[in-house]
Amino acid sequence: MEYFIQQLINGLTLGSIYGLIAIGYTMVYGIIGMINFAHGDIFMLGAFMALIVFLILTTFIGGVPVVLALFLMMVVAMCLTSLWSWTIERVAYRPLRGSFRLAPLITAIGMSIALSNFVQVTQGPRNKPIPPLISSGYTIYGTNITISLKQIVIIVVTAALLAAFWYLVNRTSLGRAQRACEQDRKMAALLGINVDRTISLTFVMGAALAAVAGTLYLMFYGVISFSDGFIPGVKAFTAAVLGGIGSLPGAVVGGLLIGLIEALWSAYFSIDYKDVAAFSILAIVLIFMPSGILGRPEVEKV
Repeated sequence: MEYFIQQLINGLTLGSIYGLIAIGYTMVYGIIGMINFAHGDIFMLGAFMALIVFLILTTFIGGVPVVLALFLMMVVAMCLTSLWSWTIERVAYRPLRGSFRLAPLITAIGMSIALSNFVQVTQGPRNKPIPPLISSGYTIYGTNITISLKQIVIIVVTAALLAAFWYLVNRTSLGRAQRACEQDRKMAALLGINVDRTISLTFVMGAALAAVAGTLYLMFYGVISFSDGFIPGVKAFTAAVLGGIGSLPGAVVGGLLIGLIEALWSAYFSIDYKDVAAFSILAIVLIFMPSGILGRPEVEKV
């Protein structure tokens, strides 16, 4: 039982990272019906931004407290990654918004390849490690269950951001504009909502959460590579589909489920087949629930 609880903690930690990335997929799809396949590389870019900030702090300043260093890494990564995402939306996606449906999809795949190769050229193809930022942990009294401080930070930061994000979407004018654009962009424009700005801000918000996920990923694993955007991006997309693409709570639930499936399968079965297990569960769920766990059936507008 203790081993099972330990794997639950590990799965929740990994699932929290997937959930943060999945929100970006589901937000963009909910508003403009587009799958932004470059979002996984935005996550990777955020991790590299955090890495660069860490190297600057340790090289030129030194002696910076870990909490302050992690905070600065996260904030700078969010700002710079959001700027990248805003530029991509403005240059690559917006001109194709009214074209046939495959054009934005092909462009998103092209942007994913471009971002991955850009990071490979500028940062090199090798893995980029950092020393452990947080190494302490706790053992639950009377058991052998341990939870590291890194895991606590990941779960707490994820929960806090999701609460703030829920408030933003449901209690602010920007959130109302996003929900209006999700229902009908033409009617939202007629009501005075700046649709282009709302969509751009949606990309910015999704990128900011992906940058946080990238920073937490770097802190947890201690290494990042230019190719690390693909697999987490695909799994986060899977989480968004599993939870119900277009549903924000569904993206989080899907991320947690994917993390738990991977952790439990790796613990009790072969680790080589953990990805097979995750995608198999996705296929089974979609057979019986085509809209995902919390998704709504898509209504065709006429």
